[in-house]
Amino acid sequence: KLNWFVCLFFSRLIFGTLYPAYYSYKAVKSKDIKEYVKWMMYWIIFALFTTAETFTDIFLCWFPFYYELKIAFVAWLLSPYTKGSSLLYRKFVHPTLSSKEKEIDDCLVQAKDRSYDALVHFGKRGLNVAATAAVMAASK
Repeated sequence: KLNWFVCLFFSRLIFGTLYPAYYSYKAVKSKDIKEYVKWMMYWIIFALFTTAETFTDIFLCWFPFYYELKIAFVAWLLSPYTKGSSLLYRKFVHPTLSSKEKEIDDCLVQAKDRSYDALVHFGKRGLNVAATAAVMAASK
């Protein structure tokens, strides 16, 4: 069972990540806009897939052929015949993101502002703790 899992893991790593990364590099190198768009759609879909599988792995890992189906899905995404990533992007992702873009941008701006405020707040607290510790150590 472990050998099969390792085999699936490496095939996903090679075909889901390294192969597309190399061809993305080739697209950048050739400056072929059509290839840029193709690989950008793939990476967007692959990022969503990777995010989703974080949760689905917990609940569906017992499902027969679950890992094999994931490998087949990645192959389908990559296939120049099926153009799976392009299909999913154009049918689902682009329309959804286009309709929700303003809300997503607003949430990201708020998250950025809040994270900056939190960083400043915790930075000040950290400096206060360090200063107190230094004074305590110096007084001993």
